Amino acid sequence: MDAAATKSLIPDAFFSLVRNPVKFRLFLLTKLPAAFFAGLKVRQLSAEACIVTVPFKWFTQNPFRSIYFACLSMAAELSTGVLAMGAIYGQKPAVSMLVTGLEAKFYKKAAGLISFTCADGDVIHQAVGVAKATGIGQTVSVTSTGRNTSGEVVAEFLFTWSFKEK
Repeated sequence: MDAAATKSLIPDAFFSLVRNPVKFRLFLLTKLPAAFFAGLKVRQLSAEACIVTVPFKWFTQNPFRSIYFACLSMAAELSTGVLAMGAIYGQKPAVSMLVTGLEAKFYKKAAGLISFTCADGDVIHQAVGVAKATGIGQTVSVTSTGRNTSGEVVAEFLFTWSFKEK
């Protein structure tokens, strides 16, 4: 699927909601309070990719002076989840989404600001399209890579998402 076709699948209203700092922070506070208190932020968003950051701070730290793996997982999932939410936003009939699998690899100590990038928006949109066209649930695996401010990979996550028409 080319970029223009993918872009047309995501309503501009969804981009406006996510890119509005007040509305998105309110969404996090009401629906994902741990993400709100951890300080997760969507830094960049397009139909193809999403970048989410998680800072090292008191709320996200572990006893080893690095970011707790659960906070890293939360940021990685959000980078894939925002793309999934965009793909199902406003669909009639509605499409459900659910994480059905997770694999993680950790390479370096995560300290400072960590940016998670998922560039699998096209794969997600294709799975949602097939689920809607066939009525059969679809699963897709997408990757989110976390990098520190020096650009070094600190962790990689592989999420398996399931999409099914309601």
